[in-house]
Amino acid sequence: MSTPANDPGRRLIRSLSERSRGEGWEAPEGDLAKYRSRWRSALRFVLQRGVFRLVVRSAITPSTVVHRRVKTVRGPFVLVANHSSHTDAPMLAQGLPWAQARFLSTGVAADYFFRVWYRRFFVRALFNAFPIDRDGSRKNSGFSRRLLRSGVPILVFPEGGRQQTGRMADFKPGGAALAISVGVPVIPAAMVGAHEAMPKGRSWPLPGRPPVGVVFGEPMLAEEGESAVAFMGRIRERVQTLYDENYETILGRPLPGDEESA
Repeated sequence: MSTPANDPGRRLIRSLSERSRGEGWEAPEGDLAKYRSRWRSALRFVLQRGVFRLVVRSAITPSTVVHRRVKTVRGPFVLVANHSSHTDAPMLAQGLPWAQARFLSTGVAADYFFRVWYRRFFVRALFNAFPIDRDGSRKNSGFSRRLLRSGVPILVFPEGGRQQTGRMADFKPGGAALAISVGVPVIPAAMVGAHEAMPKGRSWPLPGRPPVGVVFGEPMLAEEGESAVAFMGRIRERVQTLYDENYETILGRPLPGDEESA
């Protein structure tokens, strides 16, 4: 059944900057309430943008580019980024404007981070983390959708793991499917230089504070009748474009392959 043009639900989805859009979601209850806790977000602000930012800047030279429309997004969204190293999550959390980032929740492996109390405390305090099952148990199945419906934005790395070679892998459609099913926008983001600074296998960035940038692109919405696979294909293209267009500015050298075509 089609949605009438004057239906308020349609207006919430299509108008990203509507103030009421940020309030038009289910009130979180039970375990979900902590993800929209104001005192927890205040603690994250101090940890992310104070203490942990100093740690990050001691190891790398960070930079951030934010599309102007990112700052107008109200309510939940899916942040989709390529995944290069352990610097990605803190860079994304620190680089996103605070109005959009204060409740941002990052999925982490339940079997590693949520079974030991001090690891669980760390990722919840720093990243507002939620558990993702890697053992096939499906114990936390549907949790990310419940977060979005409760007004909590989530961070998704659709490659399914860190890049091995620095080249972007295929994006799995799960994040796009979530955005479509709940009716929220996607903010595409490109991590540039993270693989070069901290390739997989290293526990700390290379010496010399190498440059690492995060680029947040214009928010995207699924088109009428668009499948999750097609939507994620468009998102991947946007992330790749953000990466390519900002590579030389951030790293100070041409994108590999451009030298040959020059």
